[in-house]
Amino acid sequence: METSFLTGFGLKCQEGTLIQRYKRFLADIALPGEEKNLTVHVPNTGSMMGLKKPGSKVIISKSLNLNRKLSHTLECIQVGNTWVCVNTGRANKLAGLLLSRHMIPDVSGYEQVKSEPRIGDRSRFDFLLTETDGGKLTYVEVKSVTLSLSEGIAHFPDAKTERGQKHLRLLMDTVEQGHRAVMLYICMRGDCRQFSLAADIDKRYAELLGEAAGKGVQIIAYGVKVNKRGFYLFDRMDIVQ
Repeated sequence: METSFLTGFGLKCQEGTLIQRYKRFLADIALPGEEKNLTVHVPNTGSMMGLKKPGSKVIISKSLNLNRKLSHTLECIQVGNTWVCVNTGRANKLAGLLLSRHMIPDVSGYEQVKSEPRIGDRSRFDFLLTETDGGKLTYVEVKSVTLSLSEGIAHFPDAKTERGQKHLRLLMDTVEQGHRAVMLYICMRGDCRQFSLAADIDKRYAELLGEAAGKGVQIIAYGVKVNKRGFYLFDRMDIVQ
């Protein structure tokens, strides 16, 4: 059972059928009653392992931005009876809601939640949390989790991620500078209650996360259920080996 409704899609959505995903950021979708397939934007840099089966039901949204080259975006793919949100930007928006509404006990009570704070000249984290008394700064990095290699267990990453490795190194640097750092995984499917690393896919990422945890970076994972109405928060997920 879902514990709390978070938000809807906020855009006009419709169902279709996946024909193919290709060139990483493109997918062809068949729509009911339409002879011509629709090409949509796929906002996901990962492999989408297990989420690309032709014939799968999908949810797509239509942008109000008339200047976009592709007017539609792939939001979700159905696997069995489970909707999986593959739009990685949704995880960041949900994390922002959870943090601003103080719905994550380990990261709550902060006066200000700032998005995309700059770290150095070229890098950014997803969120910076500040306290009213000017206390310790808390930096939060968010990752969208869509892969499940075992029943009931969500896994990250679904492809080698040098960018993810970089973020872990930056989180460790912030701890060494005297700040607090949090690695927050948002599982965008409702059929998982545990979280684990896909070390076989990116061994170095798994090594760095273990190193980060040892240096004081806090590792948190939360599950989200998705349906046609929107997103629902589940409880915190157990992190397993």
